[in-house]
Amino acid sequence: MGIFVNFQHASVLKGYLFHVSDHVRRRPQVNDDEEKSKSSDGYCQAGREHGDQSRVVFSFAGSLSVNDWFAGGSFGDMEVDLRLFPSLKYVGLDELGRVNEAFFKRFKAVLANPKFELEVRKAVDEKRKVVFTGHSSGGAIAILATVWFLEVNSRLTNFIEPLCLTFGSPLVGDRIINIALRREKWSRCFVNFVMRLDIVPRISLSPLSSIWHQLQRVLDYFNQNPQQPPADAPDFYETVVRNASSVANYAACKIMGSTNPLLETASSFIELSPYRPLGTYVFCTGTGKLVEVSNADAVLQVLFYSSQLSTVEEKVTVAQTSLRDHLNYENYLKECLRTPTVTSLFHLHQEANVDMDLNDLGLSERASLCLRAAEALERQKLRNQNTVDGKQIAIEKCLGDLEIYKSKCAHKAGYYDAFKSSDQKEDFHANVSRLELAGIWDEIIEMLKRHELPDEFEGQEKWIRLGTRYRRIVEPLDIANYYRHLKNEDTGPYMGKGRPRRYKCTQKWREHAEKLGEEFPGSCFWAEVEELWIRSGYLGTRESILQLKTKAEKWIGEEEVGDDVLLENSTFMKLQRQHGLAS
Repeated sequence: MGIFVNFQHASVLKGYLFHVSDHVRRRPQVNDDEEKSKSSDGYCQAGREHGDQSRVVFSFAGSLSVNDWFAGGSFGDMEVDLRLFPSLKYVGLDELGRVNEAFFKRFKAVLANPKFELEVRKAVDEKRKVVFTGHSSGGAIAILATVWFLEVNSRLTNFIEPLCLTFGSPLVGDRIINIALRREKWSRCFVNFVMRLDIVPRISLSPLSSIWHQLQRVLDYFNQNPQQPPADAPDFYETVVRNASSVANYAACKIMGSTNPLLETASSFIELSPYRPLGTYVFCTGTGKLVEVSNADAVLQVLFYSSQLSTVEEKVTVAQTSLRDHLNYENYLKECLRTPTVTSLFHLHQEANVDMDLNDLGLSERASLCLRAAEALERQKLRNQNTVDGKQIAIEKCLGDLEIYKSKCAHKAGYYDAFKSSDQKEDFHANVSRLELAGIWDEIIEMLKRHELPDEFEGQEKWIRLGTRYRRIVEPLDIANYYRHLKNEDTGPYMGKGRPRRYKCTQKWREHAEKLGEEFPGSCFWAEVEELWIRSGYLGTRESILQLKTKAEKWIGEEEVGDDVLLENSTFMKLQRQHGLAS
């Protein structure tokens, strides 16, 4: 079960639809043994169509075994393997994305075969565009393969973006995955075609326990493709849609800013699917029109509301259609792509066109409200970004004032020790700047935590650069304030529970952007010095000071630490002299 797509151009959705040659061609269905004998890994085929040497297409087949759809717990999800997908996380808040474990294992089986990676590497070396595609659960494998490709190759010179085309694919990952793809600017590489009633893209919204036996019968139907779908198709459809309702309604309440405590109470004992859409979705309306939606919150609402029944009597018909639609992408798209009509939901200026799209998708007035709320939330995030961007001037001014203060401290014991003493008027003004900056950055981090800023924010170079500058200049002052007021006696070492999240976040932004490993940050140099003072009489302190001295020389060269740490009367030099280490 799979689809093979021949692709020519992907600058915009409508553009590439006009350039698809031979449209869509279903790969022949074969049993597992035949499939494994003809493909390098049991799941994937690579090819170049009609002598076109500009691209290479990797096509993944769907699986007909329920064990290849779900593994483990209720929804079969697992934390991402950061060794393969280091970018699939919410960087500053250190939250890992979650993916479908069964699909991940299938992708690892593909990757384990060296022939696959060899073919991909050959395509990259030859500067060919790589297209990953798949039908049904094969689409899920294509998505993971595309993410892997981007992780490995996106920093190469003259990098050619891949394209991922899926047809009737189930959902693969959670909200964090979508955030990560948008942050990395990879989301545009994923295009998912969905027939309006196809039940498969909604399956992941149901716990496995509710659909296990029915799902295997559905997969058997896809394999044999008899005249009539299984007798329990209506019950299967109703179960999936009911679970989709719980997920979509909860998401809609969050989108609309509901503060009803019952919402959180209900979510604490009703287990909801973690899976969410990613990339661009192209809904095949059944009227010959294709409707593109790129807002993940809106896609989730469309998946639910477009599957609603008008009457109870039509349940059997719609349920059977939902299975047949899953097998009908080839025929539908062949016809549809002759004269494609593609509209982008909520990206048009004419309200009438939006309403027409909603009608074509069979969406109710309530669905329209949910979709508009999703779009309004996206616009609000952009306004929040503008507000935050407006704070850059205040941040730059405070940092500039602190840099002047730092230069004035050079004739004393140094920046850190002068602020820790705080016996001059300039020290008071420096503390005002420190507190003002803390307020601004804490507000930004809280907005990120509440998902009130665009998903791309953490990857914006200007904020990574500004965050790094802020951390290097101001964190030493926070450390000085921490130990001056003996907070360590109540809370413990600064690097334990004392370090504010604003510094952890800005550090992680830089480490991720520059692909650095996690290490002790130079901006926390003075925290280590303070702890060595406290442990002065302990065994091994002298060796620790020597190690810190080596690190300090490195950090000074990298401008992580100022050379004022080496001033004769600085706390660090006094520590060295106390242990007979001053040169």
